[in-house]
Amino acid sequence: MSFWDIIWFIIVSFAFIAYLMLLFNILGDLFRDKDTSGVIKAVWIIFLIFVPFLTALVYLIARGDDMGRRQVAAMEDMRAAQDTYIKSVAGGTSPPEQIAHAKELLDNGTITQAEFDSLKAKALSQ
Repeated sequence: MSFWDIIWFIIVSFAFIAYLMLLFNILGDLFRDKDTSGVIKAVWIIFLIFVPFLTALVYLIARGDDMGRRQVAAMEDMRAAQDTYIKSVAGGTSPPEQIAHAKELLDNGTITQAEFDSLKAKALSQ
């Protein structure tokens, strides 16, 4: 194997991997799109199998802008879900909720007035 064969192999490998990434991006976008019917999705996939390069190019031209918007929306949804999860795990209740819960414990006799005052001060310091 000569030096140029190795360079050519690297270039072809890079192009193939870039095409696979594009193909998976298109497939992910197809399944993420709620506005497109199942039949249209199936037609896109069939064309991606039998005429892959031309179909990928047409898809990017025809639906590229919407593809970006769907990606941004998916990332925002993921971030919102992650924030909600983190707040639920970290006990992300607001100070008024913490004080109300402490008052409920005080009224039930579970904690003393001193403990209530301590919990209230802690909640207000957040």
